[in-house]
Amino acid sequence: MHDTPPAVPDFTRWPSFPFEGDLRVKQLDDPVPVEPPRKGEGNRECITCGAPDEAYIWVGERWRVRAMDRPTGLPMVLILESRSHLDLGDLPNLLAAELGVMTVRLERAIRSLDGVARVHVNRWGDGSAHLHLWFLARPYGQLQLRGTFLSLWDSILPPIPEAKWRENLALVAAWLAEFGGRPLAEPPRIEWQAPSSFTSTLPTIETDDPVGDLVSVIEAAEENPTAEESPAGIGGSATAGSTTSGGSTATDGSADATTAESPAIPGQRPPSPDEAKPAVGQAGGA
Repeated sequence: MHDTPPAVPDFTRWPSFPFEGDLRVKQLDDPVPVEPPRKGEGNRECITCGAPDEAYIWVGERWRVRAMDRPTGLPMVLILESRSHLDLGDLPNLLAAELGVMTVRLERAIRSLDGVARVHVNRWGDGSAHLHLWFLARPYGQLQLRGTFLSLWDSILPPIPEAKWRENLALVAAWLAEFGGRPLAEPPRIEWQAPSSFTSTLPTIETDDPVGDLVSVIEAAEENPTAEESPAGIGGSATAGSTTSGGSTATDGSADATTAESPAIPGQRPPSPDEAKPAVGQAGGA
């Protein structure tokens, strides 16, 4: 028998909390004896491994960056992924070092955009076993969006203009390409026959794309295990974890390191931790 639900916590009265009115705490489900596998675990397909490079805004030998499939409420929301099918704790030392360089580099690229005050970096990982870090841009001057509820506001705020969104994607991709790799996002072009309209060569990510239908952080399949994924007889679904602060021959330049292994090919199994042994190189400026 469940205990009485606790009282609503104090943070519901913070200015940054996006909801108001009468709230109540959900009853917590009983723990399950065995957690269901995430995408990319057991016999479950990894949609990230099968995603082509064209679904990303920037690609390198060992890292790729992708966006939502359409504008959301924040100036920029991006995902940094490893090419190899590894989770955070599985990274060999050299890839772990490159992750630090890529995190700083991508944060700086997003923070360079007009109207961006801070970049929140998040990692949950309860929906997918393939490493992916979220980068959320907090708009300058929007003090109510400060703090841990930024991912909720992304789904609530009206989407930014698509032309501005595509321009921002192109700027971030170009920034990253200064250190290597290949930018795949280009700025919108003005059609002079109709000056008010914009087109772009950035590939549109359709809803049936291998990377999934990315609408917002909260709604992303990588972070939302569904009830259907639970083993028979086990109710409920896993919740997100804690918050922290396609093949290509292009070099990502994340640590200016060379590798003896061939770059991963979309649709093929990425190398295992024992197979992925890039040679030691010199660290580049982040």
